[in-house]
Formats: sequence, C-alpha cells, structure tokens
Amino acid sequence: MRILVVALSNSVHVARWLSAIADQGWDVHVFPSVDNGRAYPDLAGVTIHHTIYAPADNPRQGVALRGLAIRLPAFTGRLAHYVAAAGRLVLRTLWPGIHVWRLKRLIRELQPDLVHAIEFQHAGYLVLKAQQSFEGPFPRLMVSSYGSDIYLFGRQPEHQDRIRALLALADICVCDCERDVVLAREFGFKGETAPAWPVTGGFDLPHFLALRQPGRVAGRRTLCLKGYQGWAGRSLIGLEAIARCAEALAGYRIVVIPASTEVVQAAHHIAAETGLAIETIPFAPHDDLLRVLGAARICIGLSISDGSPLTMLEAMVMGAFPIQSCTACADEWIVNGETGLIVPPEDPAAIAAAIRTALADDALVDRAAERNAQVALERLDRERLKPAIVALYRRAAQTPD
Repeated sequence: MRILVVALSNSVHVARWLSAIADQGWDVHVFPSVDNGRAYPDLAGVTIHHTIYAPADNPRQGVALRGLAIRLPAFTGRLAHYVAAAGRLVLRTLWPGIHVWRLKRLIRELQPDLVHAIEFQHAGYLVLKAQQSFEGPFPRLMVSSYGSDIYLFGRQPEHQDRIRALLALADICVCDCERDVVLAREFGFKGETAPAWPVTGGFDLPHFLALRQPGRVAGRRTLCLKGYQGWAGRSLIGLEAIARCAEALAGYRIVVIPASTEVVQAAHHIAAETGLAIETIPFAPHDDLLRVLGAARICIGLSISDGSPLTMLEAMVMGAFPIQSCTACADEWIVNGETGLIVPPEDPAAIAAAIRTALADDALVDRAAERNAQVALERLDRERLKPAIVALYRRAAQTPD
C-alpha cells in the first residue's frame, strides 16, 4: 500500500500517530502542510517531500528526504537550513501557488492508494485546493479532525464552506471525540467515521507508568496547569483561580507548562503577591511533562475550544485529578464530580471552587485515579488501538488484509 500523508511534519502528534503503521511494510510518504524544512525527531519509516530542503548531516535511519528544485550539497549544518529557509521564502514570494502545485505533482508521481490529510486548517484545505484543480481522478481521501477544526472553525463563516467541501470530498473521517463525529455529519459528511481516538493513536502505557510517582495520589503536593494562552488557551484564568486558593495551596508546588512570556510574567506576579511556589517551564521534553503529571495531585486544562485534550488524557494515565474546561470533550472521558471536574473556561470563581474540592477530598482523588487508570487501559493503550488503526487504513485504501 502506498499512502501520502499531508500533515505538519514537525508535529509530535503526527509522528506518534504514524508509528502505529510504521511496521506494516507500507510505502508511506509525508508532504508537509506547512513546509518549514523540519520534521519531528520520532518520525520514522517515511519519505518526506519538502519543496526545498537542507540535507541532514547525519540522516536519521528510516527517513528519506526529497526536494523539488534545489539540493544543497555545498552546505552543511545550520548554514544549509538557513539557505533552504531563504529559498522557501523566495519561492513562496515569487510563486504563491507552489505548495499546491507541488502537492498535485506529487500525487501524480506517486499515485497513492490513499491520501490522508491530518488536521483541517492546514493539511485539509491544502488537499482541497489541490483537488479542485487536479486533472483526472483523485485518490481516496481520509481526513483527521483535530479538536478545534470543526467545533471552533465551523462557527466562523470564512471556514464553513471549506469544511463542507473537504468533508464532501473525504471517504473516511477520523475525529478525536464523538462530538466532532456528530458535527461532521451536520456539515454533510456521508462517509465512514472511525471511533474517537486520541490524535496520537494512543499512548505507550508501560513507558508512561514507569515515570509515575508511586504511592497514593492524595499524598502528592504538586498542581500542574497547562500553560497555553492565546486564541484558545486560557491559562491566565487558571492562574487567577489559583491565586484565589492561595491559602489552601500553601506548601504545594505549582507547575505551569508550557508557559509563554505573558504567562510567566503573570505567574511571577501572583507568586510575589501570594507567596505561592509557582514554577514556569517554557518548554520541556515530553518525559519531563509526564514526570510532573506523575507527581501531581491535580492537572488543570482550560481553553475555549478543544477536542479530547492530550494533557488531560495523559493526566488520567499518570493519576493526576483532571479539572478541565467544558468546551473540550472532557465529558466523553471523565464523570463530572467523580473522576474529574468540568468547569467553564473563563470563570475563575468556578475553577477555584473545583481546585478547593480536589484539594480537600483525598478519597475523591484516589478513587478517580483508580477509575481513570482503567479507562486508560481500555481506551488509550497504543497496543490495543494499533490493530484497529491498521485496519482503518486498509479499509480507507480499499486494500485486502
């Protein structure tokens, strides 16, 4: 089977999703939906097609690089990447449609059994543009919807027609929560939908659990706040709620990860005002985040739009009690008041009340950890999900087992 994946090649989510099919012997090609010349280090067993690329000094095993126009044998290291970045900028300026043209040419050359667009607003729209001016029959198409692709952007007039057109073109739609399966149908999708899987295709549970702090969750003295603040994230509201609980959080380590400059400044101000021990981490390797979650009593995630939030799911695996905004699909994973608490994303008083509940009730957080661990085993184990994902690709490409 030959598959062309159109996706953000530097995304950890894409790399982990594709790991589910890495051992099938299929011919997998990746076309970056945003071509910045980078690929996530764990992405393996694929051919990556850049518009212009800088050849790696030490190419990673199992990854082949292809470029359209310029190969840079005279340059190595950072210089090669700077030259390639300049070349991409010049090409996009002189030829705005080069990305669509390159994708169409690649589809004609590869003649894939299946095109898989992972995420709508970059990959999906790019595939849609390519199809609209493609000569001849277009390959079968599978699309993956991330948490805000339909739920948030589907309410914006400038996106609605493109979402409908993309779903009309797709043969299979993969959503990360059941809410978005319903929304896809409302937007006119007629094809097959897959079960609601996390965008990573599941987690390596033994690896996760090896990083989890032993003992009762109720004995932990760390609170983790997901630090995104922007078009969807509302970590500043979370910090305000934490400030309202300052006396109850005395003696706790509060970790905000990842934290932008704006969030760091707010956290430092609140720490100075309240005396709380607030640690901000701009970026950390994934295992470091898991260690924080594995030592946390509570994990808070707030946004005005999301699907099945990965940090919430990871917190469930690691035992941390989830407090999650109602604008995500948290209710598909946790029972409000029993295995987590679901809160409005922009109501610091309600969030503070949830924090106080989770701090005061040891039995609640211990029972939640046990029940969430069972949910993780049944619904998040990568090894359990892998056969179903492989079977989905076979159906999507209409190839025999």
